[in-house]
Amino acid sequence: MKIQVNARNRTHLFEASPGEKILHGGLARGIALPYECASGTCGTCKAKRVSGDIDDAWPDAPGRKSLKSADEFLMCQCVARTDVVAEVPAFVQMMDTGSCVPCAGTGRIASTEMLTHDVMLIDVETDAPVEFDAGQFVLLGVDDVEGMRGWSMVNFDRHARTLRFVVRRKPDGVLSDWLFGGASRAGTRVSLFGPLGHATFYPSLGRDLLCIAGGSGIAGVMSILSRAEQDEYFSRHSGDVFFGIRTSRDVYFLDEFTRLRRVCGEGLAVTVALSDEDPPSSLVSDYPLIRFDRGFVHEVAKRHMVGRLGNVIAYLAGPPPAVDASIRMLLLSRVTADNIRYDKFS
Repeated sequence: MKIQVNARNRTHLFEASPGEKILHGGLARGIALPYECASGTCGTCKAKRVSGDIDDAWPDAPGRKSLKSADEFLMCQCVARTDVVAEVPAFVQMMDTGSCVPCAGTGRIASTEMLTHDVMLIDVETDAPVEFDAGQFVLLGVDDVEGMRGWSMVNFDRHARTLRFVVRRKPDGVLSDWLFGGASRAGTRVSLFGPLGHATFYPSLGRDLLCIAGGSGIAGVMSILSRAEQDEYFSRHSGDVFFGIRTSRDVYFLDEFTRLRRVCGEGLAVTVALSDEDPPSSLVSDYPLIRFDRGFVHEVAKRHMVGRLGNVIAYLAGPPPAVDASIRMLLLSRVTADNIRYDKFS
């Protein structure tokens, strides 16, 4: 199908394959259409249908609450049934040369490992190498569960054949029930689309690094730290990581944080913030290279970063309330909006 997207600055034309979501079709052809979650929840990819017919794969998508008329639709959920002309209320450019252009792919779940009582580490082997930037995510789907979910990569490798994810169990989540249901999911075939996301890290940024993550939002931060380690970034710039959890029962990656501290030296500091209890003395003694503190993660970050926010670029991840609180803290501390990066998962 022929798709014409009228943006505020220019018109884009592309051919969408049968069954291909309009957003995916545009992104796969290097057109930087607007999106954030790309999975139907945020509403950022809304467009207005001028002509043509579409099918909506998820009529009850939460992101539809942002639609103002019957002609508006979510590009991430809709497929063209005929040639379509649509308008988006944004400037739309072609992706920069050298960008990791998203595409559809396939793979299989190679292994799973429980990190805590409700957090799982998942390795997916892809059928073809995947190029992505540190901090990005992909959409992943399985045949037994309708729709795709966005998961951030934990690792960072060139021409990656393995994508590593951290997934937290969600109450009444359909995919959670399937994934944490007790049966082994190793060997399950998966569909992929990506990489996606704008909260990307490049060593050429040349600024001190501040990462504030709650819960499984730490996944993208681990990818950023891996990229920084490979470039010896912390020999030139400081890095501060704040990992927010509720109790010591919820903590993981402490051995990996300790390894990174040993490799990166004093340039990297890692603080685990426990919101619901004081840090147990056993954690403090077992992991002397990691700081532990009590409080919400944005509050702990504010305490430890006093006078040190002047040259930072901040990466935020985790539950939307935690991300929003961190944004407010940073803006009130006079960190400019262009130095605050996050992708909205809601």
